[in-house]
This record gives sequence, structure tokens and C-alpha cells, in this order.
Amino acid sequence: MGDVIPFAKKIKPPVLKGNTLCKRGFHRWEVIKDQQFDVKQGQLITVYKCTRCGLTKNEAR
Repeated sequence: MGDVIPFAKKIKPPVLKGNTLCKRGFHRWEVIKDQQFDVKQGQLITVYKCTRCGLTKNEAR
């Protein structure tokens, strides 16, 4: 009878936090309705916040 060879344990891939999509430019934007008016410019704006990484961006209406 032949020798028994033990199998190597499987190495688990590292767990990523979920912001790798944001690093590549694929954000998940949500509209924040608390801030709708810009005082300095005097116009309506839309404030977006990424749900994954927390980045915010403004867009004039």
C-alpha cells in the first residue's frame, strides 16, 4: 500500500471592506435632503453622499 500524503489547507482570500469599488470610481450615491440651498452662491444645490466610503459631492440644479 502507498504512503498517505496530507493535503494542504486552503488559504482563504482576504476580506475586503467594500470600498474597492469606490477606489475605481464606482460610488453608490444617495441624495441628502437636509442641505438644499447654498448660502454663498444663492442657488439650489443637490448634495450627494456615497454610502460606501462617505465621500460627498455637490451639484448645482
